[in-house]
Amino acid sequence: MAMALADLKKGDKFDGVLLIKQCEVRVAQNGSRFLDATLCDRTGEINAKAWEWGEAPAPEKLSVVQVRAVTNEYMGKLQLKLESIAATDVSKANLSTLIPCAPNPPDLMLGQIYETIDAMEDDDVKLLCAAIVDENKEQLRYWPAAVSFHHSERSGLLHHTTSMLRAAKALLPVYPFLNADLLLGGVILHDICKICELDSSALGLAGEYTKRGLLLGHITMGASYVLAMGDKLGIESEIPLLLSHMVLSHHSEPDYGSPRRPMFAEAEMLHHLDKLDARMYDMHHSISALKEGEFTGYIRSLENRKLYRHSKFKEE
Repeated sequence: MAMALADLKKGDKFDGVLLIKQCEVRVAQNGSRFLDATLCDRTGEINAKAWEWGEAPAPEKLSVVQVRAVTNEYMGKLQLKLESIAATDVSKANLSTLIPCAPNPPDLMLGQIYETIDAMEDDDVKLLCAAIVDENKEQLRYWPAAVSFHHSERSGLLHHTTSMLRAAKALLPVYPFLNADLLLGGVILHDICKICELDSSALGLAGEYTKRGLLLGHITMGASYVLAMGDKLGIESEIPLLLSHMVLSHHSEPDYGSPRRPMFAEAEMLHHLDKLDARMYDMHHSISALKEGEFTGYIRSLENRKLYRHSKFKEE
């Protein structure tokens, strides 16, 4: 088994499979071409150089490559001096060693969403949710929920959604006045247009936002999508309107992309479930990288605060 990048030391030899995060062919002062790449696995990333590259094009960004190299040090940081780098078959790679992946298999999580829909008593919520999930189920299997921060992992959108479903089901008995189907439907649909907002590869990594994502955002697109699907299905009740409002208001604040604040209890609960799940993910993910007694740096997604790993911290 190849050594993980986080375990490399100066002088170590590396022979294994890595993912190309960034890559370009550059020209040195003597006119020779060299490859400058950022390679990564799930434990970290490292700069890599291949000197005397010649006329070959750069490997594709976010492709999986077989690498042989020696670990050097440059300006205080480790760097790989590449001896060889070649494309390899993604289907034969163990993606869990290369990129962050959701802790559960995508088909299991997708099945949990369908089980939730099948158990709904409101026919209109059930019909609308089933139609939208059916239309996006292939992308849902691998789509991340973000470029960075919470659930920026393979199948992260499913991970985020199913975690919220479990939290919602746990809280429903505490607040019996909530309409269960409406709340669960809002959870299932609230981030569905992240599939349109993020430009993800089949590996489940989002490198950047799409043009529609930058100009419109997943909240606006999602609210419109829910209404359009309601019209397409001929749903005459106010269910599409209610679910569309829940999508539109789930960030609650205009500064965070929601032009309307939640106007009924299920929409308010959706907002808090979404915020809670995102923060718990970011906290656990950040603290997991620490040793007991250590602090993180300042974390932008958590109001630039530091986090602490205490002696009772539990791994997932």
